[in-house]
Amino acid sequence: MPDILIADDHPLFRDALQRAVLTAVPQAQVHAADSVHALLALIERLPDADLLLLDLHMPGARGYSALAHIRGQYPGLPTIVVSGHEEPQVARRALGHGASAYIPKSSPGEDIVAAIRAVLDGDVWLPPTLVGAAAELPPDEAAVAAQVATLTPQQFRVMTMIAEGLLNKQIAWELGVSEATVKAHMTAIMRKLGVGNRTQVALVASHLAVDQQSPPPLPDGAG
Repeated sequence: MPDILIADDHPLFRDALQRAVLTAVPQAQVHAADSVHALLALIERLPDADLLLLDLHMPGARGYSALAHIRGQYPGLPTIVVSGHEEPQVARRALGHGASAYIPKSSPGEDIVAAIRAVLDGDVWLPPTLVGAAAELPPDEAAVAAQVATLTPQQFRVMTMIAEGLLNKQIAWELGVSEATVKAHMTAIMRKLGVGNRTQVALVASHLAVDQQSPPPLPDGAG
C-alpha cells in the first residue's frame, strides 16, 4: 500500500486532499501534517513514502524553502505543490525547485485526482492554464535552494525560526534543546549558506519567498 503524505495547515483543505488521494489511490495509507516541522518528523519516520502533497504557505516554511529542502534531502520523494496562488510565475518557480505538479487550491477535485495519478505514474502535471510554463530559476534563487538543500532537518528548522525573527532562547525552547545546541546549529547554517551573521541568514532565506518583488543582493560568499 503506498504511503502518501499531506502537508497543509487548513483542516478543511487537508480533508479535501485526503479524499482526492483516496479517490486516486483507494488503497493508499494517508499521513497528514499541519506544519513543516511535523512534516519533517513524518518524512524521517517514512523515508520511503511514495508521494507528498505540500502547501507552500505553512507554519515553519518561508516560501519555497521547505520544497527546496525536502527535494534536496529526499530526491526520490515526488512532490505536488498545492497553493492559493494562481500566477504562472509561482507555478514555474515550484517546478524549478523540483515539484512534479502544481495545483491551485481553486482546482476542481478531478484535477487534483488527475495530478496525483499522473505524478505516481512518473509524469509532470500542470493545470491547462499553466501548461507550457518554463521552470528555470534565477541564478541567485537556484544557488540559495542548493544551499538550503544541504541543511539537516534540524538546521532547517533553526533557519526558518531565524528568518521569523526568533532569538536563540526562543528557538531552544521551541525545539527542546539547549542554547548551546542552537548556537552550534547556527555556526553550521552560516557555514553552509556562506554568511557571517543571523541577519544574513534571514536575507538569504528571503530569496525563497513567494511574494518577492526584487530580492536584495546575496551577501558576499553566499550563493
